[in-house]
Amino acid sequence: MVALSKKKWTVEEYFELVQTREERYEFVSGEIYMMSGASEEHNLIVANLIFALRAQLRGRSCKVYPSDMQVHIAAFGDYHYPDVSVVCGQAEIVHSKHDMLLNPSLIIEVLSPSTEQYDRGKKFENYRTLESLQEYLLIAQNRAYIERYVRHEAGWLFTETKGLEAVLKLTSLGCTLALSEVYELVDFEEANP
Repeated sequence: MVALSKKKWTVEEYFELVQTREERYEFVSGEIYMMSGASEEHNLIVANLIFALRAQLRGRSCKVYPSDMQVHIAAFGDYHYPDVSVVCGQAEIVHSKHDMLLNPSLIIEVLSPSTEQYDRGKKFENYRTLESLQEYLLIAQNRAYIERYVRHEAGWLFTETKGLEAVLKLTSLGCTLALSEVYELVDFEEANP
């Protein structure tokens, strides 16, 4: 992620920019960041996640969104593009040129060297303000490893799942993710140059 400039932007300037550009941008604390392209491994993992979740959620009132669905963080006035987001029940959408989701119950980020610190830090801080959010996953792309954060009354509970034989249970959705499916076709040697 690269900031466009050091100046503070207004939300209005942000929306004006995104309406005239094809690239994707996030708005964070008055700064605008251009979203860069992703690696092959990153894209394979996201595709595998969407396929696995959609197959298990078929017939239920759940929607799985890819990285083009922006999430609005009202508490901070920020706008993010998670790699995958899921809503069960009625999706709350702000309709504009780029629709924005307000109530995801699950958000997934696939970690990249350029975004890992941000995904763990400011982005997760922002996501935690969403009352609807029940689970947050951080997925490594260079090894079979998923960090899971689950909302509890006392805060967020952390667990980790590792190894291609492991299966992760998603309590917010009532489904599972087999790591062998999440990492299908991913070449870890290519992901570790």
